[in-house]
Amino acid sequence: MPKDSPQYEILALRYATMQKRSAAENFLFPDDHAANMPMDYFVWVIRGCGRVIVVDTGFTEPVAVARGRTLLRHPVAALESVGVTAADVSDVILTHLHYDHAGCLDAFPSAKFHLQDQEMHFATGRCMCHAVLRAPLELEDVLDAVRHVYAGRVVFHDGTAAIAPGISVHLVGGHSGGLQIVRIHTARGWVVLASDATHYWENIQRRKPFPIVVDVMQMAEGWRICEELADGPDHIIPGHDPLVLTRFPAEPGGIDAVRVDLRPVGG
Repeated sequence: MPKDSPQYEILALRYATMQKRSAAENFLFPDDHAANMPMDYFVWVIRGCGRVIVVDTGFTEPVAVARGRTLLRHPVAALESVGVTAADVSDVILTHLHYDHAGCLDAFPSAKFHLQDQEMHFATGRCMCHAVLRAPLELEDVLDAVRHVYAGRVVFHDGTAAIAPGISVHLVGGHSGGLQIVRIHTARGWVVLASDATHYWENIQRRKPFPIVVDVMQMAEGWRICEELADGPDHIIPGHDPLVLTRFPAEPGGIDAVRVDLRPVGG
């Protein structure tokens, strides 16, 4: 892009965690099944050029209890800690409809929700006849998404699409039927919010698939797409890696909030 192209801030906000988790739950072929490997849960904020865009919406306390996760703060409270009021957000990008990315939709009454055609097809079609494929989804979240379709509040995308100048979504699939990643232009170049295209940096760097997967080939191709769209390995932001909080500068006043549009500071 030209040097005068829009540049955005990107904040990663941790709202939940799962500290007791083994490597066997994070890799299809783990080197050490029993090794402890915690998982963090994030929502993201893209802001600049008069825009505030939220990426994914997290889950609630009842879902956390049911699934054995620790909710550190409601995703809306995480947003408020960096000055974002959910009710005022005009655009939400849903990378996919798994429970930890697509809850709390009603907390965004003014928003348009950006979703891939293939993800809605996946979450409401014959794939959901199989328990192993529907396990990562919450029925009420999917029903909420469908209600928003009927209310005219879902913007569907078929592959690559521009959300705003300097912000685009890209279909990768793999982990879910219609997973999309988000590419954002920043002061340090192109950053990719990979979401669950790579849960951890180790998934993509060592080409080790995450075990919740619809299509392993698509997951592997998703890694390639992330690398082609990002300006370097540290420009790819994984969806659940606790190292995100230690590798990037903290956002002043935020709680478990870091600026991934800035250069890494450690790790």
